[in-house]
Amino acid sequence: MKAVVYEKPFSVTVRDVDDPQIQHPNDVLVRVTSTAICGSDLHMYEGRTAAEAGIVFGHENLGIVEEVGTGVTSLSQGDRVVMPFNVACGFCKNCLAGKTGFCLTVNPGFAGGAYGYVAMGPYKGGQAELLRVPFADFNCLKLPPGNEFETDFVLLADIFPTGYHGCELAQVSPGESVAVYGAGPVGLMAAYSALLRGAAKVFSVDRVPERLAKAEEIGAIPIDFTKGDPAEQIKEQTNGEGTDKGVDAVGYQAQAHDASHEEPAIVLNELVMTVRPTGMLGVPGLYVPSDPGGPDEHAKHGQLLVSIGKMFEKGQQMGTGQCNVKRYNRQLRDMIIAGRAKPSFVVSHEMSLEEAPLAYEKFDKRIEGYTKVVLHPGHVLAA
Repeated sequence: MKAVVYEKPFSVTVRDVDDPQIQHPNDVLVRVTSTAICGSDLHMYEGRTAAEAGIVFGHENLGIVEEVGTGVTSLSQGDRVVMPFNVACGFCKNCLAGKTGFCLTVNPGFAGGAYGYVAMGPYKGGQAELLRVPFADFNCLKLPPGNEFETDFVLLADIFPTGYHGCELAQVSPGESVAVYGAGPVGLMAAYSALLRGAAKVFSVDRVPERLAKAEEIGAIPIDFTKGDPAEQIKEQTNGEGTDKGVDAVGYQAQAHDASHEEPAIVLNELVMTVRPTGMLGVPGLYVPSDPGGPDEHAKHGQLLVSIGKMFEKGQQMGTGQCNVKRYNRQLRDMIIAGRAKPSFVVSHEMSLEEAPLAYEKFDKRIEGYTKVVLHPGHVLAA
């Protein structure tokens, strides 16, 4: 099959790799129809992780069940399914508690597994024509047949639930004010989710004009951090108090105010200053224990200088960690079907699998309106 394969920093290629096989009675093979490029894929693409050449990328996957293991009971050939980026067993202590992002079974010695991601287990990614899905009864979410809502449903694999998870970590409630740092795909999903949850005022902080415009389109208030301290800009619009809640949808590659260099802890510290005393912070943005490209030795080991003193003084609370997709994906699916949510507004480009190297290059450079790319294996599409 054809797949997107990492070669070296800033280089991926589409080439033939071995087809996946059923390895366990609980497996299914899925013929991938849509697979999205995630901002966290760019961390590997840029050489900012320990990813080695040969890894098949892709953890946001949707397709049609093509082959079913003998132990699978709830799925049949021809079913349309979307898979959480988390690979999970469904029966360990964490899965039973609903914390499927931290499964204790699928990646021995580590809490959590994922498709096509460094250190997240032996699971090949779905930026390919076929994908093996383990523990398929648990990991596959059935979708209505056909191709309706295709670009909405593929976002159920990661960014829509992850954005919603950021709001859940911050316990966003109706009528509250929320600051979302980052207006990339996850940040836009967090702002959108805050509005779905009834937030009265949502601020979206970024520096890319197209992203800020997209945030404004959905009803968020754009804040360009290159035009002044974002915390101060937001306080000016909240009677000096700051927001009730805040979400970090940026992570460890955060940019300084003048966008001239990285400051890995700047978003965390800005949130501490932005959110009012006793407010809550949700941090779904990615932070890693090892960053080869970190700007200093501490950052290279995931050790950041965070204003814990000010956070303590303000009595704030923080929730962190990757999204437990299965906690949200069924409800969000049904909101899409009912017409209550349409997350595909973030999708800027739909492209063929063969165009993945171009898509990675332009998405990484944040140029030509590339905000979210969905690849369609087996289909030749115009860029």
